[in-house]
Amino acid sequence: MKHIYKGLVFCAALAFAHTHVAAQETLVDLVEAAQTDTLQKVQVAFRSIDRSDLLGGVSVIDMKEMSEKAYTNNSLSLVDNVVGGFNGNIWGNSEYLVIVDGMVRDANNVLPHEIDQITLLKGASAVVLYGPRAAKGVLSITTKRGEVGDLRINVHANTGFYTPKSYPKYLGSAEYMTLYNEARANDGLAANYSQGAIYNHASGLNPYRYPNFDMYSSDYLKKAYNRSEAVAEISGGSEKVKYYTSTGYYRESSLLKVGNTEDNYVSRFFVRGNVDMQLHKLITAQADANVTFYDSYAANVDWWGQAATLRPYLVSPFIPLSYIEGTDQNSLNTVLNSSYIKDGKYFFGGTQQNPTNPVADAYAAGDNKFVSRQFQFNTRFDINLSPLLKGLYFRAKYGIDYASTYNQGYSSSYATFSPVWTNYNGKDAIASITQYGKDEKSGNENISNSAYRYTYNVSGQFDYQRTINADHNLFAMVLANAWQTQQSGRYHRTTNANLGFQASYNYQHKYYADFSAAMPYSTKLPEGKRAAFSPTVTLGWNLAKESFMENSIFDDLMVTASAGIINQDLDITASDNEDGYFLYKAVIQSGGWYSWGDNGGLSATEFQRGDNLDMSYVKRKEFTAGLRGSMWNRLISFDVNFFTSKMDGGLARTNSLYPNYFTQIGYPSSSIIPYVNFNVDKRTGVDFSVYANKKVGEVDLTLGVSGMYYKSTAEKRDENIEFDYLSAVGRALNGHWGLQNEGFFQTQAEIDAAPTQTFGDVKPGDIRYKDQNNDGKIDDNDRVFLGRWDSPFMSGINLTVKWRNFTLYAMGNLYLGGYGMKDNSYYWVKGDGKYSEVVRNRWTPETAATATYPRLTTTDGANNFRTSDFWMYKNDRFNLTQIQLTYKMPEKVLRGTFIKGLSFFANANNLLTIAKERKALELNVGSAPQTRFYQLGFKGTF
Repeated sequence: MKHIYKGLVFCAALAFAHTHVAAQETLVDLVEAAQTDTLQKVQVAFRSIDRSDLLGGVSVIDMKEMSEKAYTNNSLSLVDNVVGGFNGNIWGNSEYLVIVDGMVRDANNVLPHEIDQITLLKGASAVVLYGPRAAKGVLSITTKRGEVGDLRINVHANTGFYTPKSYPKYLGSAEYMTLYNEARANDGLAANYSQGAIYNHASGLNPYRYPNFDMYSSDYLKKAYNRSEAVAEISGGSEKVKYYTSTGYYRESSLLKVGNTEDNYVSRFFVRGNVDMQLHKLITAQADANVTFYDSYAANVDWWGQAATLRPYLVSPFIPLSYIEGTDQNSLNTVLNSSYIKDGKYFFGGTQQNPTNPVADAYAAGDNKFVSRQFQFNTRFDINLSPLLKGLYFRAKYGIDYASTYNQGYSSSYATFSPVWTNYNGKDAIASITQYGKDEKSGNENISNSAYRYTYNVSGQFDYQRTINADHNLFAMVLANAWQTQQSGRYHRTTNANLGFQASYNYQHKYYADFSAAMPYSTKLPEGKRAAFSPTVTLGWNLAKESFMENSIFDDLMVTASAGIINQDLDITASDNEDGYFLYKAVIQSGGWYSWGDNGGLSATEFQRGDNLDMSYVKRKEFTAGLRGSMWNRLISFDVNFFTSKMDGGLARTNSLYPNYFTQIGYPSSSIIPYVNFNVDKRTGVDFSVYANKKVGEVDLTLGVSGMYYKSTAEKRDENIEFDYLSAVGRALNGHWGLQNEGFFQTQAEIDAAPTQTFGDVKPGDIRYKDQNNDGKIDDNDRVFLGRWDSPFMSGINLTVKWRNFTLYAMGNLYLGGYGMKDNSYYWVKGDGKYSEVVRNRWTPETAATATYPRLTTTDGANNFRTSDFWMYKNDRFNLTQIQLTYKMPEKVLRGTFIKGLSFFANANNLLTIAKERKALELNVGSAPQTRFYQLGFKGTF
């Protein structure tokens, strides 16, 4: 920790010590150089290169430009819309690595306005130098840095409101009771609620005696809640020192307004700073620091969780004191002893079955604050070794991150009161009161769930870069790279260590060749198998620079092809060993409750697995081809990449490779079959981005379409299956497996004639399933592949319209080919669960022809509530994710003032979903609702 504080002090001292120097210097030539397009240089693995020299498998976003027209709160919210290849994963691989300024860090600890550019490294050749844990892709974030020029201050401020899209719709007390009685009748049981009770709950005459508790009522929820943010950026510098500092704060409230929940908030305060120093004509250095204070305060109530489970007739949160007869002093004294009499008129209601309720929790159960503190520091030194060898550089980086989290707060218990109601002369009154619990405040603050995470990054490299005779461009790199993360509660540290080598050549920026390789080292593997070699080769050809293309429609046309093998240990893991260490070793332990007579009374010995000293890395074997260019004087620009890759050697315990006596079936079970490299997964697809730019009169138009289509399949598995349709081989990796339905059973005769349903007792109104293997019974052998749960095709569409000082930006995302499953408690209503509106169209003998929901039951519904295509739906959709209008104040208006620039914006986010199943897609059950966000803000430059 002390090193972090030293880094922060060092950074701040250097930045502010040179602020006045930058404010006084006027270096016209350097200022003009700083005003060139920032994306002429693109950050790739351990270096930056000219954008025109990018080979395939790399996409880049200019976040400085995007922030001028599309303000967002999430660092990665624009990635899947602006470039192709990202859909919450990179080319179908979800475990991508996030790099921030060359360090392994979290993307959520960098705000969009702090970012200079985001580079998406997709291909094997683009990520190989980062080592084995980057084998599934890298998302590289480069933050802003200081530029030569006068002191410059940017101030951003914005405020906005979240509004809920939808709420779950649950049945009221009377309707619930009626249908629950029906469910009991379906199960052959007597009614649970009398008609009189149902009538009283429906009438609403006394909601305290006959409650109809609606947790989504406006009594407890706001129509909207606020988020506000303010950020200041200070930058500038001289040729010797450049600096950048950003500091800001945001605060967000919540939708709840009951009790202490009105004080719920999330806040974040941060300071980020960096300094670039010219220590010597041959030596430059950088120092970066960041500190983030994140807090999330909330009353101790699981409001949304209970809203999905608490039946509406069970609890009346508040009961008026006026119902207690004046002569009933005992009852009155019991209630008045409570510390929580609301408004002097109400006391907490409760029952023996439900002695607490969420409203009372919100007032009296205490509070909790989640606290997160993150400190980051990194430094870099570049030494020009040209005096020894022209074009030779040595670069070294070191960074440390420390994050700690804990919960603090106060827990309290409180008394609730259950009234015994009576009726005198047609008027309800409370005859007596039973108290449950008591009011207790310990006064002791609780500190719990303390956790920490510590990460260090270190790398060193020699770079050699020369241009010979203006035609031959050479680059070579030798590097050593390592990072390690230690987390509380985990014995083993997450480690990445590798050597790297890169040799690149291009002739006249026309013909390209690149060889990049890494030598990883992993202690997850047995000795002798811990080192490996990961080679990649990439070739490129810019056809637009050929003489035969001089008069073509193409301004630029780069063709690339790449092939490589990356050895990775990300998939050296198992369900019972998340860290993945020592999986190559045998596990032998005592087991069973008995012992042999010659074993001295000791338990029997059992094998959990055997050893495999030949275990090796999982290999990403990949071929890619890319086409990038522009046409008609950049009227249209495009970037297309085809990829096909295999993850070869995933771990499995393969029964087919070993004799059956290696496994003991019975008690205690035992097996000496080890983990071996066996499984193969294949991903094939194409990503694309196409932009059209056109000026029509005073209007500049830009239309962008990007996206990805990919297919993922299991190529190799060890299977012991009786029927081919149960095989995972050739099926999508991200798939639903379940039964195929054939509608509802209508009569007992149909049930008797149908194959035997083995998932519990079946009655008319239950779901009928297809017997896939015709064996006369429905069981797990009748499961089939139903469809992918992810979307194989995703596309982002964005439009920019500029007219004078106005800019309109809109973007949306299209998803096709995926399927969702209605399998949460809102749809799977069973037992004593809360009833939602979907049960209204349940099966009954009278609605048999039109019903869309099975018969109601008070059992666990084992036959109906299981994965099948009955509950599946297409999640094809188009989301209108953002619209923003920006107005930039004309320079002539600001001339003569201290303000150098001023702009205002208004935007709306998550506005619209167009889909057949929109209601299901926008519905959250057991958590806060999805929201739209409307925002106003400004940016000033001084």
